[in-house]
Amino acid sequence: MKNQRYTHGKHIEVTFPYDRLSGEPVRVGSICGVAVKDTKSGERGTIWLDGSYDLTVTGAVASEGLPVYITAAGALNVTATSNYRFGTALGTKSAAAGPLEVVPIGYTDQTAVGA
Repeated sequence: MKNQRYTHGKHIEVTFPYDRLSGEPVRVGSICGVAVKDTKSGERGTIWLDGSYDLTVTGAVASEGLPVYITAAGALNVTATSNYRFGTALGTKSAAAGPLEVVPIGYTDQTAVGA
């Protein structure tokens, strides 16, 4: 099909709102994913929308399946207020910032929670 850009939409190209290194979380409007390569703010770069990733998350996660949120600056935490849903935890961790396996939600229709 001549007008098709992505067959399955598992990774897409977007304009990054902030600098990101490869493997870091990215939110662009209602799209949440993980940067494929280092990309500067304002540049177009590719993000993965599926899969699971070991990402740095701040805050305790008591059980699998809990939501993980992203701040306007691109940091992940467990605080819903004024943040956006980024994905789902696939493990548990203590309150300190540290690695957690997370599945990004990809596309979503959302606004900041409790903003």
